[in-house]
Amino acid sequence: MDMPRNTFKKNLQQAQFQAGLFLGLGSPLSAEILASCGYDFLLIDAEHAPNDVRSVQAQLQAMAAYPVQCLVRPPNHDASLIKQLLAAGVQTLLVPMVDTAEQAAALVSAMRYPPKGIRGVGTALERSARWNAVPTYFAEVEDNTCLIVQIESRIGLDNLEEIAKVDGVDGIFIGPADLAASLGYLGQPGHPEVKAAIEQAIDRIVASGKAAGVFSTAPELAKAYRARGACFLALGADTSVLRSAAISLLNTAKPAAGATGAAY
Repeated sequence: MDMPRNTFKKNLQQAQFQAGLFLGLGSPLSAEILASCGYDFLLIDAEHAPNDVRSVQAQLQAMAAYPVQCLVRPPNHDASLIKQLLAAGVQTLLVPMVDTAEQAAALVSAMRYPPKGIRGVGTALERSARWNAVPTYFAEVEDNTCLIVQIESRIGLDNLEEIAKVDGVDGIFIGPADLAASLGYLGQPGHPEVKAAIEQAIDRIVASGKAAGVFSTAPELAKAYRARGACFLALGADTSVLRSAAISLLNTAKPAAGATGAAY
């Protein structure tokens, strides 16, 4: 059996544009429906949504028949949880709240086997190695494991270049909602000062040679960030898409039924 290929990582290395969507419903069925829609990547959120290792694995299995790449955002930097997610078959992690190069280096270590890291070896029990059915697993695993660190604070911005220098960090993702709060604009991810900070961060990430990404539900902002050099964009979340579509449908019969909103 062949090693599953991480085309998301390959496309990052080539600065090929990729568009994605966050998944927060925790449902294999909805994940499979969205896997058929043509997104380059879908990101299962275990930070703000009710996902755990079992629900993550179930969604990975549901999406396995489709060409979409599956990312996961864990709730924290816990090396044991990272080990479990990798064992479940996650190849790309987007880790939140990374403020320093030391934190980034610790995450790299959690994702790599010794002697480069601290990831425990248990492939006979792990979906990642197809329960030892992939004979080349150890030779290929590092090339198909991808780490994206999420910068979402003033401290993270201050340390951006040092974080980007960490070997094993494949990309840097800007989280506008928490960044806006850190900059003093809670609930205003589209504020001009936040937008300027994000644009400057994208410039710095691109200059470092790392791939830049950002979350943006506003089409005009997404276009501006892409033009700036962001090569992977999260355009929304399944929860917001569902709510927006439901309200729009209701408004065809009953105008002004409710308002939509999204921020990440």
